[in-house]
Amino acid sequence: MTKLSVNINKIATIRNARGGSEPSVTQAAIRCQQYGAQGITIHPRPDQRHIKYQDAYDLKPLVTTEFNIEGNPVDSFLNLVLEIKPEQVTLVPDAEDAITSNAGWDTKKHLNYLTEIISEFKKNGIRTSIFLDPKPDLIAYAAKTGTDRIELYTEAFANGFAAGNHKAVLPYQETAKIAVEHGLQVNAGHDLSLQNIEFLIQQIPTIAEVSIGHALISEAIYLGLENTIQMYLRKIEKAHFNQNL
Repeated sequence: MTKLSVNINKIATIRNARGGSEPSVTQAAIRCQQYGAQGITIHPRPDQRHIKYQDAYDLKPLVTTEFNIEGNPVDSFLNLVLEIKPEQVTLVPDAEDAITSNAGWDTKKHLNYLTEIISEFKKNGIRTSIFLDPKPDLIAYAAKTGTDRIELYTEAFANGFAAGNHKAVLPYQETAKIAVEHGLQVNAGHDLSLQNIEFLIQQIPTIAEVSIGHALISEAIYLGLENTIQMYLRKIEKAHFNQNL
C-alpha cells in the first residue's frame, strides 16, 4: 500500500508570518501521525523561510513513523541530515531563491556528485531518494548513483490532469516501470491533491510513498486536518483496491 507522508512546511510558513511558535510544527507532526499519516516530511531551505533547521532537531524525537528531510545538498543541509539521521533524505536541486521545487536532477550530468553524496548518507544508514522528472532515460544513471529510490516530480501530471488530459500520466508510468526494473522504489510528490491522488496511484500502483504538503494543508483549512488525512488514506486504499479488481 502506498504510504502518505505529510509535508508540514506550510504550518511553518504560517507560524513565521506572525512570529512566535503558533501554529506549532511539532504539534502538527504529532497530530498528523495520530490521524494516520505514515510519515512526516520537511524541506528546510538555506534562508529558513518556513521550516527552520531547529525545527528538524525538535521534530526528530517526535516523528515515530518515517522522517523524510528534503533539500538541496548544500553543506549546511548535509550536516543537518547527517546529525539527525532521518529514515529518508530526498535530494532536490532547487535554487536558493526558488519559491518551490521546479525541476528534478539531471542524473547523467550530476552522476559523480550525486554518487558521492549518496554514498555518505548510506554509510550513515539513511535511505536516499532523488527528485526526478518523468524522463525514463535518466533512470539508469539514477541507479548508478546508488540511490534507493526516486521521487517523481508530479507537477506536469497534476497540471495535465486538472486540464482533463489523463494521458499526462503516461511518462510517469514509463519512468516508474523502468525504475522498478532497475531495482529502485518510486516515490511521488508535488501538486498532488484529493482530486488527483486516486487516479495517479491507480495508474502507478508501485508508488511506495507520496509526499503531500501544500494541497493537504490547504484542504485541511476547509475540511479539518484529521478528516483530510483520512480522506487521502481512503483514496489511496481505494486506488489499490480498484487496481487489483
